[in-house]
Amino acid sequence: MPSSSTSVFEMPHLSESEFRRLARLVEDQAGIRMPANKRLMLEGRLRHRLRKRGMRNFAEYCRFLFEQGGLDQELSDLIDAVTTNKTDFFREPQHFDFLVDQALPDLIGRGVGMTQPLRVWSAGCSIGAEPYTLAMVLAEQKTAWPGLRFRILATDICTTVLQTAAKAIYSEEMADPIPLEVRRRYLLRSRNRTNGLIRIAPEVRAQIDFQQLNFMDAEYHLPHLQDVVFCRNVIIYFDAVVRAGVLSRICRSITHGGYLFMGHSETIADLDLPLCQVASTVYVRV
Repeated sequence: MPSSSTSVFEMPHLSESEFRRLARLVEDQAGIRMPANKRLMLEGRLRHRLRKRGMRNFAEYCRFLFEQGGLDQELSDLIDAVTTNKTDFFREPQHFDFLVDQALPDLIGRGVGMTQPLRVWSAGCSIGAEPYTLAMVLAEQKTAWPGLRFRILATDICTTVLQTAAKAIYSEEMADPIPLEVRRRYLLRSRNRTNGLIRIAPEVRAQIDFQQLNFMDAEYHLPHLQDVVFCRNVIIYFDAVVRAGVLSRICRSITHGGYLFMGHSETIADLDLPLCQVASTVYVRV
């Protein structure tokens, strides 16, 4: 038996009413659905926020958010905690093949990337694997297209992952999907070879601007219309109404004739959008 001096820590649990309040907050602020089967997930992800705030239970946390004016200072960290950030370099590689073989020649034929920079938006960029993949793929095309210029805008709602992305430091294992020749050109190994880390080369990092953006905003106010948008495996977390609104706003951010790439499990079926499908999960703004 434990001695009388032993302190037993009881993990806080999320009641049904507390879950409903927090789930509604997450959906209203970030558009992320929180059905009842996500209760344990939400509980687990928010426990460290309780510890950070020195709170003993979720009732105290909810009072802080909803009754004591703590929402403004806590909301960003709460959304960071519940956001899913699964990503890999060269994820769904057929999209990068289509970009190089079909989208890029089409756009360059219209002067995009030559007379003006090709503008690419990685929407929901997570820790940066997607925008860095795009930058490496496009940098490789400068041999075939001398004078090619591009800028990549990478956005996410989560400030923590944006900070990670800007550092551009990853494990060597995470870099495995990157083709060997591309790795040799654009990855830098740490001087300390025992730590198993790599960093994206400066010339690649220089092509990317990171910015926080919430898909629930009424307008996205991007600095430019985008010629190519990668918004993959993002809208699956939204309900039908939110999904339609997000995609409408994304479409307003794409140039006419620009391309939208979506995740392999996502569809725009039954949505009234100015898009024409040109390949599996690839669309053109019309």
